[in-house]
Amino acid sequence: MPYRIGAFVVFVFTLTVSWMLGGWAGYRQVEQDSLEESFRYRQLVGNELNRYLPIPELMAEHPLLEAALLSPDNPAIIHQANEEMQRMATIVGSSDVYLMDTTGLTIAANNYQQTGSFVGRNFSFRPYFSEAMEKGGSAIYFALGSTSRVRGLYFSHPVRGEQGQLLGVVAVKVLVHELESQWHRPASVREAEMVVLDEAGVSFLASKSDWLYRDFTGDAEEAPGEASRQRYPDRDLRPVSLKYLDKPPGLSDSSNTLRIRENGGGREYLSVRTPLPRLDWTLQVMVSTRSVVWTRLGFVAGGIAIFIGVLLAWLYLRERYRREAELALRGEQLEQSVTERTADLEQSNRKLLDEIRERERTQNELRETQQELIQAAKLAVLGQMSAGLNHEMSQPLTAIQTYARNSRRFLEKGATDMVDANLGEIVLLCDKMAELTRQFKVFARKSEGPPTIVDFRLCVDASLKIIAAQKNSADIGIRWNRPEQPIWCHGDLIRIEQVMVNLLANAVQAVENQEQPTITIDVEEQGEIWRCFVRDNGSGLPANSEQVFEPFFTTKSVKQGLGLGLSISRQIADALGGRLTGRNRMDAPGAEFEFTLTKREATE
Repeated sequence: MPYRIGAFVVFVFTLTVSWMLGGWAGYRQVEQDSLEESFRYRQLVGNELNRYLPIPELMAEHPLLEAALLSPDNPAIIHQANEEMQRMATIVGSSDVYLMDTTGLTIAANNYQQTGSFVGRNFSFRPYFSEAMEKGGSAIYFALGSTSRVRGLYFSHPVRGEQGQLLGVVAVKVLVHELESQWHRPASVREAEMVVLDEAGVSFLASKSDWLYRDFTGDAEEAPGEASRQRYPDRDLRPVSLKYLDKPPGLSDSSNTLRIRENGGGREYLSVRTPLPRLDWTLQVMVSTRSVVWTRLGFVAGGIAIFIGVLLAWLYLRERYRREAELALRGEQLEQSVTERTADLEQSNRKLLDEIRERERTQNELRETQQELIQAAKLAVLGQMSAGLNHEMSQPLTAIQTYARNSRRFLEKGATDMVDANLGEIVLLCDKMAELTRQFKVFARKSEGPPTIVDFRLCVDASLKIIAAQKNSADIGIRWNRPEQPIWCHGDLIRIEQVMVNLLANAVQAVENQEQPTITIDVEEQGEIWRCFVRDNGSGLPANSEQVFEPFFTTKSVKQGLGLGLSISRQIADALGGRLTGRNRMDAPGAEFEFTLTKREATE
């Protein structure tokens, strides 16, 4: 029970603090938005004033205006002045441009041809005329047109003669619809409203049409003055029903909160007043404080989340301490169980290590057996070729014997030149026999090490020399389309030679019974690999071409082989990073074997 009371007190305290902090942060954010809107609106007014302020001064320098003021009874000059003012109004994009003499009487205007022309009207009561005459400089004024009843900014400047004397005043009226349309599109995402107040506190520009020509002083009892009625004729200038509220903490001195009642309801705003440049106007930006409620709710939600997080953490720690006490009691039991399981695991590890050692030994034996099998396949090929080798060796030996006997007889007769010729023939025959036996010796030995960079052409050349020693290859046409450039590839000279000997030996056996036995060897380059094709015109492969690569699979007699050549050749190709495949030819009868190897660059 004490825990629940304490949690409730902390929860209420958290809600209170979160609500207060949310209000402080919400009002600060609204004030920041108000200041940003004030700055934007102030820049718009300043840009508009800077755009039109120098225009009347430039117009006053025109000699036609001086001539019109000096000769107001000359119809031609007045007509020219009217036409010139029409051009001026069109160029600057103003509503009206007109010229007044020293009494305020308008003698020329751009609207001289219109029904509500300013010509003949006296505007001496307007401050923009009296200030220009009294101060001798530019003046700015905002009012409703006494003739058009259209709001506008009035810019004026005195016109002087050659001696500097005042001759009159030129005035330019600019409508404020474009400026006000920009104020209807506030930059902030919040609900922002704006009014521009004159020195009497009456709004003459507003983002809401209901707030136009309203008194924003907050004094409902004081009636508007004569100057305001003259500035805004035919307007009731009734005050806005507003009430200033207590200032929330954290706001600056230029900010206030107020409530405006309208349409039977009320809305609270945060108001920021900013004086406008060059004028005695005041810009009042009001941003709705409705977002403060959402900010407070957000802070309250955050406070509740923090409270729940802290509460859950406290409950977790409390439960953790209780669980730790229970775990401490079970620790000894677990240690005892771990000791027993450790002993079992050690025994299992020993058995596993023994199995690993046995597996490694078996793999080594398998690797050695595979090498021995490859070597046995080589010797089997050599055994199959022994008859052809005897045939190749017997003819040179017989010839050597004959040359030796003849040399003895020529030596007895003193024919040394004939002896020398016979000895030369004997040397050639010995070199031929040595080359033949050397090639078989190289083929019979084991590979000397890891793969290197070899010229594939040399492997094919050596294989053809070995195949040529076979007795049954004498009548077979073997076409080796040997490239002129080296074919550098990744491999081993002896192992590639063994693959090519197996493929050529199988091809020789496949074409033995053909009328025109032919074997073709081609090499093609494709991307990063070399492709070697061994084609024959024999009877072809069985339907399942992959079956020929299985160990001990053969379609030959036992005397011709055990069915290990292609299986060993594929293993060699895979070990060298290549590929060996077989298929029946599509262009002609017979089989086609493709042996691919990776390309390599030659080394110096």
